[in-house]
Amino acid sequence: MVKPEAGLTWGLTWGLTGALAAMLLVLLPLRAGAAAEPLSDAQKKAVEELIHDYIMDHPNVMIESLHAYDAKERAAQEEAAQKAVSSNRDALERDASAPVVGNLKGDVTVVEFFDYRCGYCKKAAPAIQELLKTDPNIRIVFKEFPILGPDSVTAARAALAAWKIAPEKYVSLHMALMETRGDLSEARVLEVAKKVGIDPDKLKTAMGDPQIQAALEQNVALAQALQISGTPAFVVGGKMVPGAVDLATLRGMVKEARAG
Repeated sequence: MVKPEAGLTWGLTWGLTGALAAMLLVLLPLRAGAAAEPLSDAQKKAVEELIHDYIMDHPNVMIESLHAYDAKERAAQEEAAQKAVSSNRDALERDASAPVVGNLKGDVTVVEFFDYRCGYCKKAAPAIQELLKTDPNIRIVFKEFPILGPDSVTAARAALAAWKIAPEKYVSLHMALMETRGDLSEARVLEVAKKVGIDPDKLKTAMGDPQIQAALEQNVALAQALQISGTPAFVVGGKMVPGAVDLATLRGMVKEARAG
């Protein structure tokens, strides 16, 4: 990764072309026949003054250079993320421990990293459900990514446990947890599970399965490999899309994946 100070220097180099050209006009006559000698203190001072004066006369150069550096960094990060998605495609789309709904043989897979206590995830949940209802050829993979505290972990454990003991109830529990406001303590999560028809005692026992802990750790490692640090985050047809999305955006992403 390019260091910020190096990126800033790179940006300023372009913006200071005029100052450097002027500097050369000053220095060339002074250094004719003495190319191997270092700059004198007076020459260094002259160069510094030229650059200082140029920056003061053209302050936009600093802003433009920083914008150029930011854009370059974002592009590099996006490229790295896409490469990570490509190299982890099977872990994203074919993980046997991850809940999968929709058309299991669908032509486009949508992978969502989410947290049950994430407000943006809660807002995006109805769009995911609507996509499932209206697109018969979509496949959704849910990646439990509890990053917002102990309650998040409890809810994620419960959801994965439901997937193991009552997979047909997973979506109902998933949406019920997304719609639940406030705390998600174990007692409350079990209460929500009971309301959607899952035996709370069996669910509590299943939540302690070491395989569930392993699945959560695997999701965290995968998210780190993809440089995902927040929720929600989506991977659609092999393309990373961080942040909340609405139904229209989701459909656009799916359409693009099909066209690709």
